[in-house]
Amino acid sequence: MLDRRAFVNALAGCALARSSAASAAQRRLAVMDYGLAETLVRLGCPPQALVASQDFERWVGEPLPPGIVNLGTSREPNLEVLQALRPDAILSTPYLAGIHHRLERIAPVVSLPIYAPEGRPLALAGEAARRLAVLIGEPQAADRLAADADATFAGVRESLQGRPQPPVHLVNFMDQRHVRIYGAKSLYQDVLDRIGVENAWTGQTNYWGFATVGIEALQTGREAQLVYFDPVPAGVLQALARNPIWQALSFVRAGRVNGLPPVLMFGCVPSAMRFARLIGQRLAQA
Repeated sequence: MLDRRAFVNALAGCALARSSAASAAQRRLAVMDYGLAETLVRLGCPPQALVASQDFERWVGEPLPPGIVNLGTSREPNLEVLQALRPDAILSTPYLAGIHHRLERIAPVVSLPIYAPEGRPLALAGEAARRLAVLIGEPQAADRLAADADATFAGVRESLQGRPQPPVHLVNFMDQRHVRIYGAKSLYQDVLDRIGVENAWTGQTNYWGFATVGIEALQTGREAQLVYFDPVPAGVLQALARNPIWQALSFVRAGRVNGLPPVLMFGCVPSAMRFARLIGQRLAQA
């Protein structure tokens, strides 16, 4: 038997699918997640409103189309603004299930899982893209996105053939002593698998695909390289230059440390493609 939230979600999906079939695609979509928002943009139907839209480019690395309304924070969205916008549906993820009962008073909530205990974020992101494409009445758009993603991964893999690469650590700097490191169950890991690059981190991760560790944990005894993502907290790189633990790490001594522009760590298919392109270009230059 379905619980109330699952029942509402099922009704929302049915209603939107019926609308798509009637050639009256739902265009007024409020979005609670950057990954779903970037997917809608790529599918050709930007969201009407988005939480924390002012920070989207800082973390995703790509600009939003103009005119998207800022809904405030994801945990405490501005319900008055949301009510005034009268969206046809609100797109969210199970991470925000605790506030879905409040959102359901305004519009049907469609919750799409991307990050789950069993992993597979890239596959789940592809499934979410297909469902979103149906909801907006453009199912072929998901096929095009999937084909573009496959071509991107294959192209990067081909560009790196014949260029042996040490395994790569993928990190966000938290401060001068700690990093968030990405491994199994992460979107980045799924992309590394597709482009034929080995992840140097084989330690445990949470269901978001990362672990927070001290920088000393990066010295695994294996030859490796490190790639870090922007944004980096102010002053961290300067502090690392004076940190003897950091300076003693083998990949630092070997000069195998590189930065990348922002890529949404909890993103969907567009972020996976962006990551593949960026790291492919960087590794090809190494």
